Amino acid sequence: MLHALHIENLAIIDRLEVSFTAGFNALTGETGAGKSILIDALSLALGERADPTLIRAGAEKLRVNAVFELPNDPELYALLNELGVEPEEGLLYLSREVQAGGRSIARINGQPTPLNTLKAVGERLVDMHGQHEHQSLLKPSSHLEFLDRWLGEPTLSLRAQVRETVQALRQAERELQELIEREREREQMLDLYRFQVDEIRKANLQPGEDELLETEERRLTHAEKLIALAGGAYDALMSENGAYDQTAHASRNLTEIARIDPSVAEWGDMLEGALAHIEEVARNLRAYAEGIEYDPARLEEVIARLELIKRLKRKYGDTLEAILEYAENAESKLHTLETQTERRETLEAHIEALQERATALSAKLSEQRKAGAQRFATVVQACLRDLAMERAEFLVEVRPKPLDATGADSVEFLFSANPGEPPRPLSKIASGGEMSRVMLALKTALADAAPVPTLVFDEVDAGLGGRTAHAVGEKLAELAQHCQILCITHLPQIASRARHHLAIEKQIDGDTTRVQVHLLEGEARVREIARMLAGEPTETALQHARELLQVG
Repeated sequence: MLHALHIENLAIIDRLEVSFTAGFNALTGETGAGKSILIDALSLALGERADPTLIRAGAEKLRVNAVFELPNDPELYALLNELGVEPEEGLLYLSREVQAGGRSIARINGQPTPLNTLKAVGERLVDMHGQHEHQSLLKPSSHLEFLDRWLGEPTLSLRAQVRETVQALRQAERELQELIEREREREQMLDLYRFQVDEIRKANLQPGEDELLETEERRLTHAEKLIALAGGAYDALMSENGAYDQTAHASRNLTEIARIDPSVAEWGDMLEGALAHIEEVARNLRAYAEGIEYDPARLEEVIARLELIKRLKRKYGDTLEAILEYAENAESKLHTLETQTERRETLEAHIEALQERATALSAKLSEQRKAGAQRFATVVQACLRDLAMERAEFLVEVRPKPLDATGADSVEFLFSANPGEPPRPLSKIASGGEMSRVMLALKTALADAAPVPTLVFDEVDAGLGGRTAHAVGEKLAELAQHCQILCITHLPQIASRARHHLAIEKQIDGDTTRVQVHLLEGEARVREIARMLAGEPTETALQHARELLQVG
């Protein structure tokens, strides 16, 4: 239930603190005193859209804080747990700040939160009903919500299954449509990837192959020159009086010297090593020259191979490794595209299964709605009789419609206020008083089936009076046994039934207008009821007021 509402700089309210109790809370006052501003403030705290023009003149921002005692609502606790919000001693603090520039800040227990989250929490705490809600009652789409809420958990659970199944069905249908629309593109990409993979794989590339081929190309191109150079180098080393002979002669001289002077012996060793190196190099040169062969056919093959590699590099990557990696990626994409045919078949089978499940679930949901429609109509009609509409007729019509997330039914409430008049859609009801009572009857019917801790009625008494007003007052008092009621009213018959009576008063001090709220008890409440009865607290009005309060 709502414990308190703190308001700063909203319309004509500069600063206001209002406390509420369990049961029936009536809010009364002169027209224009600011009663509906309290409801506007509560709406802001519950996440409704903010209008910066509501900020009090001269102020930079408005602020609203609402304090709630948490109900026993597992879904609400699950939502708060998901948000990481810890209630403080069983209390929940919802706040809203609206700045002149239009920026809005929402908080739950001081923690900033998205506005849609604040609204989701607020919907679990308060059910608002004002004159604007008459318009929503005229829409058949809201009638389906009323019926399903009244039918309760089995229907709501089944409806959730229908919604999940239909959403999955629509998603699968969209995916299938995308596959079909991409069919031509898919075939084009299949041809492209097949060609690319085939071209690269046929090349049978080996890592490092290009470097080996480039070396071979140079050797084949310059074969004669390389043979001549190798032969010349060999001759310089091994011919008569060549490097080998000259070094051997020097080595023999050093050996003779070492016999006389051993200090040069290591030089001889160095020349011996040089001789060995010269001999090894000479052998390698001879083998190198013998291994070189001028082969024009092989040269053409190498050049052609290098040209193929260059072409592949231009298309697929700067290195052989990059080309091979491209081929692997292309093969993976090719596999994905090739398996899309299987995906289409799988999707079509999945869609068929989902359609069958959605049809079966929606048929079961339709059965529950049709079976419960008459029971719901009976309950609402009984509530209407309690609201001085003894001859009224209320029907719930369930008709088939194309399957969507709510099922395969459209629901519309039909109403007749007088005997002999056929039941017609609620949009044909001309009387605001009749509409108010229909709404109150619906709220009463839902009080046990889908309880919300706090119900707010803003001028539910529009168009009512006399015995009907008494009946509405009694029904609100009855409803207040199940939940907290906040009701703005101009009717003494309704206000007198309240457990907690708050009077809203507008005070003008020079150029400043302020709103004050007073808890009325004893004689003060008698005088307010008398004012509502007669405009002035005459003795007759005061006596009538006492009688009303005594009855209340």
